[in-house]
Amino acid sequence: MLIETIKSLFNRDLNKLKTEIESYQDESKIWAIDKNISNSGGNLCLHLIGNIKTYIGAELGKTDYVRDRPLEFSLKNIPTSELISKIEDTIIVVKNTLDILTEADLEAIYPQIIFEKEMTTGFFLVHLSTHLGYHLGQINYHRRLI
Repeated sequence: MLIETIKSLFNRDLNKLKTEIESYQDESKIWAIDKNISNSGGNLCLHLIGNIKTYIGAELGKTDYVRDRPLEFSLKNIPTSELISKIEDTIIVVKNTLDILTEADLEAIYPQIIFEKEMTTGFFLVHLSTHLGYHLGQINYHRRLI
């Protein structure tokens, strides 16, 4: 049951991420920052993609994705169409990975130590979902503020 909930939340929020990026009326504003805003909507989007493709895709789905976290925050001016394509690819990676997980997999210890202690895969997937929601809210606020 938890796996279906996690699938539903990731699908909902990744599609909402796509909507948020598409909703910037001026493509250049996706990358805007000012003295009180250190991360642009575009960089937060790249960060979410990197995070999910690393911890769900590469670790659980055994994809060949290799993360470059500093680039998530330094790349600029990627076209909206490319960001959307990256989000759509991430949706597929999440779906394919979560489709192969079982309830037993969720109860198993996640393969990496992330927060200096062991945790179950289910707990970590819930954390990743809330991390997505947190940054999704920041992107929504960034879009409306800028």
